[in-house]
Amino acid sequence: MLKLKKLITKRKLMAFSVVALLLAGFKDDYFQASKNLDIFSSLYKELNINYVDEVNSSKLMQTGIDAMLQSLDPYTEFVPESEMEDYKMKYVSTQYGGIGTSIQNRDGRFMVAEAFEGFPAQKADIRAGDEIIKINNVSLRGRPYEQVSSMLKGPKNTPLKLVIMRPGETTPLEKSLERAEIFQPNVAYSGMLDNNIGYIKLDKFLENSGNEVRDALVTIQKNKPAGLILDLRSNGGGILQEAVKIVNLFVPSNTKVVTQKARSPEKNYTYLTYNNPIALHLPLVVLVNNRSASASEIVAGSLQDMDRAVVIGQRSFGKGLVQQTFNLPYNSLVKVTVAKYYTPSGRCIQSLDYTHRTAEGNVEKVADSLISAYKTPGGRTVYDGSGIYPDIFIKPVKYSPISQTLASRYYFFDYATNYRRQKNNIPDAKIFRLSDNEYNDFVNYLSDKDYNYDTRTEKILSDLKTEAEKESKLAEIKTEFEALKNKVSVSKKNDLIQFKDEISRILENEIASRYYFQRGRIEQAFKHDEDLKSAVSVLTNKSALAAILHGEGIYKSIGKPSTGFSANTGKN
Repeated sequence: MLKLKKLITKRKLMAFSVVALLLAGFKDDYFQASKNLDIFSSLYKELNINYVDEVNSSKLMQTGIDAMLQSLDPYTEFVPESEMEDYKMKYVSTQYGGIGTSIQNRDGRFMVAEAFEGFPAQKADIRAGDEIIKINNVSLRGRPYEQVSSMLKGPKNTPLKLVIMRPGETTPLEKSLERAEIFQPNVAYSGMLDNNIGYIKLDKFLENSGNEVRDALVTIQKNKPAGLILDLRSNGGGILQEAVKIVNLFVPSNTKVVTQKARSPEKNYTYLTYNNPIALHLPLVVLVNNRSASASEIVAGSLQDMDRAVVIGQRSFGKGLVQQTFNLPYNSLVKVTVAKYYTPSGRCIQSLDYTHRTAEGNVEKVADSLISAYKTPGGRTVYDGSGIYPDIFIKPVKYSPISQTLASRYYFFDYATNYRRQKNNIPDAKIFRLSDNEYNDFVNYLSDKDYNYDTRTEKILSDLKTEAEKESKLAEIKTEFEALKNKVSVSKKNDLIQFKDEISRILENEIASRYYFQRGRIEQAFKHDEDLKSAVSVLTNKSALAAILHGEGIYKSIGKPSTGFSANTGKN
């Protein structure tokens, strides 16, 4: 009995010691935090009182906050009250009050980049390419982009008067319209492809995205599809719970989808499905690329880990971090990275290590030697530490320098604007093609335009010249160098012919969007989409599909992804 009392007393002392140590650690952390806050507030006060010039105290504080958060990761951010609406649009809701356009700032001129089908701007015949000169009689010349975007937005049913200049017109056009509630769906497109394959393109994981995918899937299932393609390419993610809902459409209830692990145990959480699936046995392919991130990677990774889907495309972005928002005083908030997430096989796909920066403060990718392999129940090998590896890798599209130059200088965009002005209609987007005469017309359109650019060969020659000059050998090779340079110059003049197919595809896509809007842009791209063709091929070959899901398919090596064309525009 005495021994038992001594043992109990000993355990109590050990427990007390542990608690004491924890409290000591807490007190030390609390003291350090209190000390640093005191130093920061004192420094802020002295700068405001004593600095030689007048200080913008709000800007000074914002700079300090931004610098502090940038030392952590790009996803931890402070949102002041003035930016709250933009934050909600980006991360939470797809609804806002406006006219339904995206705009671009071209050297101080504000052009309509796109009018969204079914909303006030499109109904008032405001077109891509129109320049907005005035809003409610206020000239836009020289105003910042953010101000112009804000002027277009507002409560629904409020009036708005625009003065626009349309290319080809000699006088401005006046447009009177009312703002409406603008809803940009998470599902950009859904429907049936050839071979009775269903297709859903999901652009983001904001509010209601799970229900939107469910509704699209229910409609597709009425056609008794042979398979489904879920397109998550260039989807940067959003709300984690919406990703769980989407996975739940294809797997049984009470299935583990993703686990988040944090420094604080109370933030550790495993997300399970809780509804019965509606497409448990429907053959499934998920498309990803290097801009598929976060929630997109949760969906692709979990379905891959469960051997429920084949993943096709390019390696995904590699964002394995979870954020949570916390309200701050004065209607502001902070979004904080609180955890890492892990797919059902136990892998974290985070590719950049923000915790262990180099001495220069740079962030590096997880070393190849630290990347681990995992096995799915069906025997497929999957990897952590660097995004989601597709089961079938498709070489990404790499555009030629001439195409990139024509896009960056808006020549595709402007030609499509002229084309739309001259033709009231075109064939269905899926079959629309430019004729040879129309392509020649585009070449003629470029005849007086500046689209000078350096080819890859010219860049190599420039490097050669630099090195030769450093080694004082340029004189020895000058004749051969100039002859080679001239040959390259002659060859460059033929780029409009050599890259005709590529340039035509880009131009056809831009023109199709002027008549059929975003749906037309998506449908027009189907015929050139190698990722999509591969997905259809897999879904129509049951033996190939089964082989991949059981680890018998050949995994192809990952290549370096490339970016396509996309202008930085805002929705209004």
